[in-house]
Amino acid sequence: MNILILGSGGREHSLAWAVKQNPKCDRLIVAPGNAGIASIAECANIDILDGDVVANFAEENAISFVIIGPEAPLAAGVADRLRAAGLLVFGPSQAAAQLEASKSFTKAICDAANAPTAAYAHFTDADAARTYIREQGAPIVVKADGLAAGKGVIVAMTEDEALAAIDDMFDGSFGDAGAEVVIEEFMDGEEASFFVLCDGENILPVGTAQDHKRAFDGDTGPNTGGMGAYSPAPVMTDSVTQKALDEIIKPTMAEMAKRGTPFQGVLFVGLMIKDGQPRLVEYNVRFGDPECQCLMMRLGGQILDLLQACAEQRLDQVQANWADDHAMTVVMAAKGYPGSYEKGTVIKGLEKQPEDSFHMVFHAGTTEKDGQITATGGRVLNITARGETLAEAHEKAYAMAANVDWEEGFYRSDIGWRAL
Repeated sequence: MNILILGSGGREHSLAWAVKQNPKCDRLIVAPGNAGIASIAECANIDILDGDVVANFAEENAISFVIIGPEAPLAAGVADRLRAAGLLVFGPSQAAAQLEASKSFTKAICDAANAPTAAYAHFTDADAARTYIREQGAPIVVKADGLAAGKGVIVAMTEDEALAAIDDMFDGSFGDAGAEVVIEEFMDGEEASFFVLCDGENILPVGTAQDHKRAFDGDTGPNTGGMGAYSPAPVMTDSVTQKALDEIIKPTMAEMAKRGTPFQGVLFVGLMIKDGQPRLVEYNVRFGDPECQCLMMRLGGQILDLLQACAEQRLDQVQANWADDHAMTVVMAAKGYPGSYEKGTVIKGLEKQPEDSFHMVFHAGTTEKDGQITATGGRVLNITARGETLAEAHEKAYAMAANVDWEEGFYRSDIGWRAL
């Protein structure tokens, strides 16, 4: 098969790495890719938000399967355009992608499906939102309604923080994503990520993980897109997993189908678990980043078979085969992230890193310039390791991180602390 993956981050590097291990993969192109991806696949610099451009490129390159990594092309309807061109596609339609693209849409679906989630209110007017916050008090959660690259969520522990978040969102800090906001009750408990493939009818669980959103050790500092993750998540017991499927995921998928917008792709189910009861925090319509890196490390080449079965609507005929193992990814970010940071700094020591099914450095925000790897994003490297125990995966990942020579980077030293 000739396969095209859309995206340029650590998620796409890990997907490419796993897909490449499957003997069915003859040729692999990633658009636009990054410096790490370029070492294992062809990279193509095309506009992945333009469905016509992607469809034409796929035709010119005899592509038989397109895997869409990030949320933006899905929200832009790229999957619909490719399906209309007769291509096999992994990723939901534009209508189904609203489960991530619109927080208020998801809340309405949860109401209809009776899925347990936080109480909420939806606002298009800043003054009304401020009044609601003063009535409710803190802690409280303020979310930009649209896509904000994983950063449009403020968990406000004080009323002043919540009011400042409203100011930021309506002042345009999150672009169009913040033109509407959803304000939710604060849920306490332990968070986990649950990933399921859905083909419009069938559901196949493909793993659990926990990530660390705060920038610094001890879960302190600003919220980021994720500073590290590990899989599996110990809090996702068989009982919690079954409840999430029965009370949240299956009713949601049934409601989506009932509305004529069946969901086909991977559903990232963000859960808050307290006293053995899961409640929905959010849905995303793509693999999480950096959770995907842990999942790909554990799943390997079989992921291509699973994604293909999902796209061909035959998930009931396949199963995910898990080794009894653990994986951890530690994110190296540019100093200053998630605020402003320097771009173009040189990263050394990567050529000494082991690359096998137990150790991989997945690139997220890198470019190759004059034979050197340079940092061009906020989250730059995903140092990922697998072991028989989480402690072993932790030891391997941090040994690798210590060997990266990059003064302008930083990473948390406590990924996995809850489980360890």
